[in-house]
Amino acid sequence: MTRRTKIIATIGPASESPQALRAMVDAGMDVARIGLAHGTLDEALGRMRLVRQVAEEAGRRVGVLVDLPGPKVRTASFGQEGVELRAETEVEIRVGDAKSTAEVVEVDYENLFHDIAVGDQVALGDGQVLLQVVDVGADKAVGVVLHGDVIHGRPGFRIPSDRLSMSTPTPEDLQGLEAFVDESVDMVAISFVRSGDDIRRVNLEPHPVGPLVIAKIETQAAVQNLDDIIDASAGIMVARGDLGTECLMEETPHLQKRIIRDCIAGGLPVITATQMLDSMVQASTPTRAEVSDVANAVFDGTSAVMLSAETAIGAHPAATVATMARIAERADEEFDYVRWGEDIRRLRMTDADAPTSLTDAITGAAAAAARELNLAAIVCISASGFTVRSMARFRPQTVILGLSTSERTVQQLTLSWGVTPMLTFEEAGDDTLASQAPSQPDLSYRIAQALAGSYESRVAEALGLAKEAGHVVPGDLVAVVAGMTEATDVLRLVRVH
Repeated sequence: MTRRTKIIATIGPASESPQALRAMVDAGMDVARIGLAHGTLDEALGRMRLVRQVAEEAGRRVGVLVDLPGPKVRTASFGQEGVELRAETEVEIRVGDAKSTAEVVEVDYENLFHDIAVGDQVALGDGQVLLQVVDVGADKAVGVVLHGDVIHGRPGFRIPSDRLSMSTPTPEDLQGLEAFVDESVDMVAISFVRSGDDIRRVNLEPHPVGPLVIAKIETQAAVQNLDDIIDASAGIMVARGDLGTECLMEETPHLQKRIIRDCIAGGLPVITATQMLDSMVQASTPTRAEVSDVANAVFDGTSAVMLSAETAIGAHPAATVATMARIAERADEEFDYVRWGEDIRRLRMTDADAPTSLTDAITGAAAAAARELNLAAIVCISASGFTVRSMARFRPQTVILGLSTSERTVQQLTLSWGVTPMLTFEEAGDDTLASQAPSQPDLSYRIAQALAGSYESRVAEALGLAKEAGHVVPGDLVAVVAGMTEATDVLRLVRVH
């Protein structure tokens, strides 16, 4: 079985050379993450262009995800060598951006003493260091180190989200995003989301014209407003490091399972992130606990697993991607496909009058047919990617071929579980064309009429491309799923000639 769970790898100083990027692509990187929290905008844009170039040379589809830093409060630098903050010691907290030490932590945020209070537990970085605020004055605060560690660079200084006065997205976020949208970035992750309104403020063209907008769930407020965030987003990232600092540690695994299930049921891809193979920042192999963590994320149904510091600054970026790929592929083999599909079908088929009921029925039937008839492939024809993502949420054991006339859609499908994205050349509309102009009541009918004549040629071309790529051979039985109106409404079983 080929790997179905996708891998996202963060690009940084350790992985930004053409040679390192090519090695990561060859090792199995499906999406490259480019963060804007460090370095300049020009450097980030240069990384994206290089990823595109290397992927083209390698003959592989690699999506690009730009991660906006959001209202990230950061400390002044602890330096490249790092500083150890020891448990049970007191540190002074001041506003500034010059230098942080073991005795004085400077925080680059003017409203710091307005937004923190005595009793707060404040995390540095992804929670490596935890401070308890014991005193807050006009120009300084005092914290006691509850959990110590060596801290490097300019880590985040985590203020409780319900009191942070900065909004999401920030003006700097929007400025950086505009530059990446001009370069046709595939996906954008919005940090520190607290409600669906934070996503709506991004105000981008709907995908695939604009990028897929992915909400990072990393605050208690986001968990409480999850349904609204799902409605406003095109994907979700479970950012467990920051989430674990705002929620009880023992609750984080259960939140991860709930978020993944609810989002996948709605057809949204989900990314599980933070410290998945963290020991490989330095070591050549992961810990056994990390291997279990990655496998359990796959068993939870996640669409993708993400590497952060492991590939951005780690000693073995390509080897880490290869390790992640092996773990995910082995976990994919043990995934309970039948039970997952039944659970999703039960969740989705509770309301026959829901706007998505037709799509739910067709994609659910295709998944059942794939299992019962041992189909060679499920061929999804879709301009927007809606049909493909709807199909992927059922997690069929059969390969999903996501074919589209849109280069943007094909790039965005690199994030979708189990999907092999492929570009077709027939002029066509599909599931979203009707929904993009609801003010024209006859549009759906006209699209259906136009597609009726081209449908057979679209199917023939799709099967031809699948044969040429080696996914199917003559005699194979495949399912063809497509949308002829505003929903996914066509399912055919076709014998490959």
